[in-house]
Amino acid sequence: MVIAMKHIDELLQRIQVLQDELEEEYRKRREELELRRAQLAEEFLRTQRRYKTGLLRFLIRSRFLVVLTAPIIYAGWVPFLLMDLFVTLYQTLCFPVYRIPKVKRSEYVVLDRSELPYLNLVEKFNCFYCSYGNGVVAYAREVAARTEQYWCPIKHARRIRGAHNRYPNFFDYGDAEAFRQGMERLRRQYAKEE
Repeated sequence: MVIAMKHIDELLQRIQVLQDELEEEYRKRREELELRRAQLAEEFLRTQRRYKTGLLRFLIRSRFLVVLTAPIIYAGWVPFLLMDLFVTLYQTLCFPVYRIPKVKRSEYVVLDRSELPYLNLVEKFNCFYCSYGNGVVAYAREVAARTEQYWCPIKHARRIRGAHNRYPNFFDYGDAEAFRQGMERLRRQYAKEE
């Protein structure tokens, strides 16, 4: 019995040594992979930076009227920011009352383009501005669409362009019976989304 236990202990030790060797081999492979990934990342950055237009060259090449109208475009920050704040406050206060699931702002307002190495400072700012503005509008649209689904899910009498993705489930214009019978069903669809 003692010999059998000793043999088992030896086997367990050999297994432990093999596991340690295996773990060490995995660690080496991970380090090699990380090193290769870093090398590739550097090469990728060098390639990306070759396409970068310097700030001065960019400004010199810009049309005069483009530069002249830029402040008008950038003034849009104020309404976008106010809309963002209002929509966030609106859904934070109202959606729980109506049991409407909140819209995840982070799924609409994505600010990642300013990290691209081939953009100069003005281009990065422009990308940040456009990402923010379009993201806020998309975010506000989804909040409005959920509100419309709750309060007034009725299609318009005539075709509208660019309807939100909830619109096809709305009731036909003038179909009072479907509206009255289906209103709660549409409101219950929110529970499936959560």
